[in-house]
Amino acid sequence: MTKKTAAAPRLAEVLAIVLGTDEIPLRLKAWDGSEAGPAGAPVIEFRSRRALRRMLWSPGQLGLSRAYVAGDIDAPGNLFASFAALSSAGKFAQPGPFRAPTAREFGTILKNAALLGALGPNPAPPPEEAKIVRAGRRHTRTRDAAAISHHYDVGNDFYALVLGPSMVYSCAVWEDEGTGLEAAQYAKIDLVCRKLGLRRGMRVLDVGCGWGSFAVRAAQNFGVDVVGVTLSGEQAAMAGKRVADAGLTDRVSIRVQDYRDVTDGPFDAISSIGMSEHVGREQMPEYVARLRGLLRPGGRLLNHAISWNAGPTPPDPNSFIPRYVFPDGEMLGLAEMVGALESGGLEVLDVEALRRHYALTLRAWVRNLEDHWSEAAHLAGEGRARVWRLYMAASALGFESRLTGVNQILVQRPGGDEPPLRRTGWV
Repeated sequence: MTKKTAAAPRLAEVLAIVLGTDEIPLRLKAWDGSEAGPAGAPVIEFRSRRALRRMLWSPGQLGLSRAYVAGDIDAPGNLFASFAALSSAGKFAQPGPFRAPTAREFGTILKNAALLGALGPNPAPPPEEAKIVRAGRRHTRTRDAAAISHHYDVGNDFYALVLGPSMVYSCAVWEDEGTGLEAAQYAKIDLVCRKLGLRRGMRVLDVGCGWGSFAVRAAQNFGVDVVGVTLSGEQAAMAGKRVADAGLTDRVSIRVQDYRDVTDGPFDAISSIGMSEHVGREQMPEYVARLRGLLRPGGRLLNHAISWNAGPTPPDPNSFIPRYVFPDGEMLGLAEMVGALESGGLEVLDVEALRRHYALTLRAWVRNLEDHWSEAAHLAGEGRARVWRLYMAASALGFESRLTGVNQILVQRPGGDEPPLRRTGWV
């Protein structure tokens, strides 16, 4: 009788090649009940041969991500511990495009796949992978609208489960680690309002207004009139309802509109919170020029954006997040963003780094998602819920490892009133 080949040791050999390590930093459980890897290590479970086939065809982050989204693999224990072990191992710990296996390494993967009966055609990507055409010119109005719709038009009820009552989808500002998510999000909005110097009667543009949280709070607490623009129809519908429920329709206007099409300036201040990551490096001069043109002399712009902290090597454009989460998104380094704002004729008044704050925010969102997992999977589909779980957990680890950061950059159009002598005017 032929002895059956245990799957886990073979999978461990494949995974070590994919990760670029001599030994895997995980306890690996296979579909046949076999196990391999160090005892007590974080657990990754391979549920089917299809997971191995995905690694054969895409031996890197993308193959593993597709397998996770499809449910072919799972992290049944401590999610953050399992993902941290993966992301800190070998090639995964290096920023930039993923190095493909050598011919000899690929031969080893192929042999193990054959022994385990995993050979076959390339499995179709999970349907949650972005369908946006990945050719042609990026950041046209049409393609940007499709990219935004892919990410934000997932369902307002789903986002409500993840984000909580504040409905704020950007880094919160935490007084300490015990601060609640809602309090931290409202503290962030208030901080932005103070940095912008908002006063009663001012007219404010909120670029990428989301579900209207900044617009409503700024109007209620600071007495300003707000125009909020977003490319997401679902966001705009909910934001408009929240404005109406707050009795602010005479002071807050929500539009489905590209920022490049806003022509009814000038504005006394502009907030751009978590939006400029969608603009793109090549379009950044136009972004700065258009927002500067919409500001009155002396008006302030607050640009709140994720930054790439890993040096000159950019993120891999074919990795999980560009394909599943933020199609066409681009993170600029802090120096590059400051340079773009200054080159566009804006004076930098203040820069505040909030990297640790975003890690806390993302962990809170993951807790919300896991606490409401069944409902979230029902609302958006299990694959989409798994995308969000993977991306938010991996992003939290990225901020904790200093691979990424997030910064609020406050700038002013020259002319008009001088800013305060000290930043105590807005802290």
